[in-house]
Amino acid sequence: MFEINRNFSNSPEQMEFALRVSTILKNKYSQKPRALVITYGCQQNVSDSERLKGMLSLMGYDFTETPDEADLILYNTCAVRGHAEDRVYGNVGAMKHYKRRNPDMILAVCGCMAQQDIVVKRFRTSYPYVNLVFGTQVQHRLPEFIYRCLSGERVYETTLDNGEIIEDVPLRRDGTLKGWLPVMYGCNNFCTYCIVPYVRGRERSRKPEEIINEAKEMVSSGFKEITLLGQNVNSYGKGLDKQINFAELLREINAIDGDFRIRFMTSHPKDCTLELLDAIKDCEKVVKHLHLPFQSGSDRILKAMNRHYDSASYLKLIDAARERMPDIAITSDIIVGFPGETYEDFSKTVELVKKVKFTSLFTFIFSPRNGTPAADMEDPVSREEKGRWFSELLKVQETITANNLKVMVGKQYRVLCDGQSEREGYLLGHTDGNVSVEFEGDLSLVGKLCQVRIDSYSNVLTGTLV
Repeated sequence: MFEINRNFSNSPEQMEFALRVSTILKNKYSQKPRALVITYGCQQNVSDSERLKGMLSLMGYDFTETPDEADLILYNTCAVRGHAEDRVYGNVGAMKHYKRRNPDMILAVCGCMAQQDIVVKRFRTSYPYVNLVFGTQVQHRLPEFIYRCLSGERVYETTLDNGEIIEDVPLRRDGTLKGWLPVMYGCNNFCTYCIVPYVRGRERSRKPEEIINEAKEMVSSGFKEITLLGQNVNSYGKGLDKQINFAELLREINAIDGDFRIRFMTSHPKDCTLELLDAIKDCEKVVKHLHLPFQSGSDRILKAMNRHYDSASYLKLIDAARERMPDIAITSDIIVGFPGETYEDFSKTVELVKKVKFTSLFTFIFSPRNGTPAADMEDPVSREEKGRWFSELLKVQETITANNLKVMVGKQYRVLCDGQSEREGYLLGHTDGNVSVEFEGDLSLVGKLCQVRIDSYSNVLTGTLV
């Protein structure tokens, strides 16, 4: 685990609470109490958990992976799909038994799910053993919340504040090879199916100097892959004093000395510019991989989703990317069964998938979110029918993926070696396009960028070090 203890230089009040908590814990426990942080959802949530763990470490907590050993359990939750919320309720419910055995345990729930009033009300009434519920924009106040819990309070805090980004929060990264680097928070798009703007707030960009300094810190600490995060990274720069956009930020990070590569997610097609595509092409450290969610191939459905582009403009972007970078890997997200979608609409999605030939897809059956416009739209198609459409789409993409992988045989790719493969004597790595490759090699190669020639493809690509 890689830690940066910045000691809340921008929030002395929280530093004071952290010191108070540390004193209480030293008096209460004969050895360091242990915390278990459980994360659901996207990479942004993973990054948030790294900061939450940094604050817990600063307060004096050690960490565990098992509830039996925990003196504090924190669920960092996701609200994008109903299944994720159901899992949280079930798992928090199971914690009741651990709480009985250890009444002093602090049980906390935070993140996107905890930002919703209906969720907070349910925790208040049905889960009285939960000590702390707090939302996405007050995470930096964790030391204050823990102090109040240790003082006997049940704490509920879901304020959407003025959107100020608190820098210099302590950080405890989960790895030393691949790392997450948030560049902005929130979203202004209000897609009709999406809860994110309501639980993450409006778009706020971090100052470029803060991002550059953190990137340099990561490179000097040995990170080989940095993923820039934002609900819509393409709109980075809005509201900053310095005039800078995401393409320019990419070029600045690319200029940092060191042998590493840069990824980013997620991009919105309406804000994906030719300037950005040029930056990806020009920057040797930026992977030639574009994750560009299109969600539906039907213009009628895209309009109902409030996506602000159509299928023709999306395909034009794909053509522009491939004109600049013929071998670029393109991945996307698709929602199947949006309210009012017909099979004809769905067929247009399949047609677009066949045209683009994506490297891979993240596909989901529509899940209504309370508080979004789509949740109140008429939805006559059954879940079973949507499931059949979903299976049809998966089969189409499986064939495309297999063909894409076969085309890679005989070519050379830069591969970041992640570690040992399950296959004896082989290492496992990923190309710039995030495609898995197995190859023979010594464990000393783990964490290094290697040149690999692809020799064969069955279920995975197999290659040889060049």
